[in-house]
Amino acid sequence: MTTPQRPNIIFIVADDLGFADLGCYGGRDAKFGKVSPVLDRLAAAGLKFTQGYSNSPVCSPTRFALMTARYQYRLRGGADEPINSKSKGSKVLGLPPEHPTLPSLLKASGYRTALIGKWHLGYPPHFSPLKSGYEEFFGPMSGGVDYFTHASNNGTHDLYTNEEEKHEDGYLTDLISHKAVDFVNRMAPGAAQGTPFFLSLHYTAPHWPWETREDHALAQEVKDNLFHLHGGNIHTYHRMIHHMDEGIGWMVDALKKTGQLDNTLIVFTSDNGGERFSDNWPLVGGKMDLTEGGIRVPWIAHWPAVIAPGGTSAQHCMTMDWSATMVELAGAQADAEHPFDGVSMLPVLHDAKHQFERPLYWRMNHRGQRALRMGDYKYLRVDGNDYLFNIPADERERANLAKHQPEKLQSLRAAWEAWDSTVPAIPEDATISLGYSVKDMPQR
Repeated sequence: MTTPQRPNIIFIVADDLGFADLGCYGGRDAKFGKVSPVLDRLAAAGLKFTQGYSNSPVCSPTRFALMTARYQYRLRGGADEPINSKSKGSKVLGLPPEHPTLPSLLKASGYRTALIGKWHLGYPPHFSPLKSGYEEFFGPMSGGVDYFTHASNNGTHDLYTNEEEKHEDGYLTDLISHKAVDFVNRMAPGAAQGTPFFLSLHYTAPHWPWETREDHALAQEVKDNLFHLHGGNIHTYHRMIHHMDEGIGWMVDALKKTGQLDNTLIVFTSDNGGERFSDNWPLVGGKMDLTEGGIRVPWIAHWPAVIAPGGTSAQHCMTMDWSATMVELAGAQADAEHPFDGVSMLPVLHDAKHQFERPLYWRMNHRGQRALRMGDYKYLRVDGNDYLFNIPADERERANLAKHQPEKLQSLRAAWEAWDSTVPAIPEDATISLGYSVKDMPQR
């Protein structure tokens, strides 16, 4: 199958979505019915990855990798887990405007660019989406906001159009979806003269606070505790995913009506593993962990002009690989002074059976974690203890092979340490911020 003219690209990122939360990944149905019918249909008509990962088990570091197609550790802001509201005014903790990015490279290649949804890569006046290659922006600058008041965890209003505060009534997931539909309609061939577009659609769902479209009354309750530690349940969580899924459906319908669907690459994923109400089965752990539940995430690719329907791939990949893929599709290339760490997935999009070796590396300040996935094996260190797992045989990471295969452990540990020497050391002042105390959370 040959690649047609340069496609439109829509990169959808959910927030704190678990590996198995979607129906197409084995998610359980909520009482109200299917949780994710739209995404399930996109997967059935496209390509689903079963061994895909995020660059980090926490939000803003993954977004650094998404924007740069490089390991987040190469930038100072990527070392904080994650950037929080205390960094407001910082000239350091953010995505440097001078650094080439996925949107800036695509923009230079002739694409129209927009970010609708969560930014979380530093605050104005020093950082913003418009300073890093996006022509348009609508959404919050921080990590989490109330879905109705649009207030961040420090109580300040956090909803912007470009770099100006925007006060707009409505449930945030729906506002994001409606803005995406509007953008797609404005990019229709008759309106935009056939210029391809790149849309980053970054939902805050299903991130806390736990509010559905019907929960207006909760806005006051969560105002002073955005983390909503005492609230939420699995049914609310499913509804939040379903609202996002509905909005994606509105956008897909707009693509159909404007004749843009066939040559639009839609990629869907999550910024990290799930949190307290998520379904990660059969994986263990979640957000903040380098166990599989913290970093294995859904990856769905839909592109009718190129991707054959019904495909499944076990190709290993992580967030920055998809950024490299999109740059290649746009006919652009990495800046010579900022070479990509990401590897293009384009051969797999053309042929789901195509596979290649792709070692994946991680490290975390939190609990001194490190990990390497290479082939079937995974090397993991947590709290000073080393583990070795055969992932296909033991996805729950329960059978530690370290003492039984010491040579394999040593080989992978040496490979991780060799890689670690190629990226900057973790700064002493890097912070870890869950936004709440770990002791407040139920133990997994």
